[in-house]
Amino acid sequence: MAAKFVLKMSGDQFMFNLVSGNGQTVLTSERYTTRAAATNGIASVKKNAADDRMYEMTASGKRFNLKAGNGQVIGGSQNYASEDSAKAGMEAVKGAAAEALVDDQTAET
Repeated sequence: MAAKFVLKMSGDQFMFNLVSGNGQTVLTSERYTTRAAATNGIASVKKNAADDRMYEMTASGKRFNLKAGNGQVIGGSQNYASEDSAKAGMEAVKGAAAEALVDDQTAET
């Protein structure tokens, strides 16, 4: 299975997950008030995912955030068992984001 962005509703807001080729969610977005803002978030992940400078580890070393060029968090990882696992998760995002297609599960309104 190829990697994909799953765009969906969360309550009355929009969000997306980046799902790697093995079916694991490797990045979860912030919540957005509009579908357009969420799709812009996906474009930002595609643009910034390959740049090591856009990642920050949390204090525990077991989670990471991906930031946009303006410093805002685009998405965050799950909580990993170790720092090495979190770093492997970052590599999964880097490898998956650029070519991932969008699976839009939102209803057009």
